[in-house]
Amino acid sequence: MGKRRGTPQVVEKALQWVKKQSMRTKMFLGFVVVMCLLITLKYTVKRSRHFFLASETIHVAGVIILAYKLIRKKSCTGLSLKTQELTAIFTAVRLLCSSALEGDVHTLLDSTMLLSTLWVIYMMRFKLKSTYIKDLDTMSIYYVLGPAAVLALLIHPKTHHGTFYLILWAFCSYVEAVSVLPQLQLMQNAKMVEPFTAHYVFALGVSRFVGAAHWIIQVYESGGHYLRIIGYGHFWIPMVILLEIVQTTILADFCYYYVKSLKDGKIVMSLSANV
Repeated sequence: MGKRRGTPQVVEKALQWVKKQSMRTKMFLGFVVVMCLLITLKYTVKRSRHFFLASETIHVAGVIILAYKLIRKKSCTGLSLKTQELTAIFTAVRLLCSSALEGDVHTLLDSTMLLSTLWVIYMMRFKLKSTYIKDLDTMSIYYVLGPAAVLALLIHPKTHHGTFYLILWAFCSYVEAVSVLPQLQLMQNAKMVEPFTAHYVFALGVSRFVGAAHWIIQVYESGGHYLRIIGYGHFWIPMVILLEIVQTTILADFCYYYVKSLKDGKIVMSLSANV
C-alpha cells in the first residue's frame, strides 16, 4: 500500500520540478520524452501499416466521443462546425481514393469516420442548432480549401495510379493537416473547453503523433533517403513528413494543457493565449 501512495507523490514532485524549470529546459525535456516515445514505437511496432491503422482508429474514436457528447448532453456547445465540415470533406475524398486505389481496412475506417462525422454535422446544423455558438466559430473553410487545392496541383504523388486520384489524395492530405485549426480558434475564442471536446481534440493529437512517428522512423531507417529525394524533384514524401509534423505541432500545446488539467483534477479546461 505504501508503494501505491508513494508513486503519485513521486510523479507530483517530478511535475512540480518541471514546472519550475526555464522554457529552454522544458523544451529539452519535451524533446527527450518525444525521442523516448519514438524509440519505443520503433522497437514495438513491427509493421509500418500498423501506424496508419492506429492513427485512423484513434481519430475514429475521437469522432465517436463527439457523437456520445451530442447524444448524452444534447448540446454541441464548444464544437466547431467548420472543423467537422473539413473533416467530412477530406474523409470523403480519401474514401473515394482509397476505394479506387486500395479497398482495404483503411476504406472501412474512412467509411465509419465519414458516416460519424456527417451525423455530427447533421446534429449541429439541425437538431442542436440552438446550442451551436456560431459567433465563436469564425474561421472560413475556404482559407483551407483554396490553398490546399493549389498545393495539390503543384505537389502530389507520382505513381502508376491515375493523376486525378493522386491530386485528390494530396488535396485531402493538405486539408487534414490544418482541419483542426477552426476548432482550436473556437476554443481560444471561448477560453474554456468542456470535457468531451477536450477528449476529442486530444484524440486528434495522439492520432497525429502516431502518424508523424511513422514517417520519422521511416526517415531514420532509410538513412535519410526520403529527404534526399528532393534533389531529384520528388517533393511529395518530404511534404507528407512536413504535414505530419505540422499537425502534431499544432496540437502539441493543447495536449500539454489537457494532461495538465487531468493532473489537476479539472473537469473544464482553461486555455492560455498561446493555444
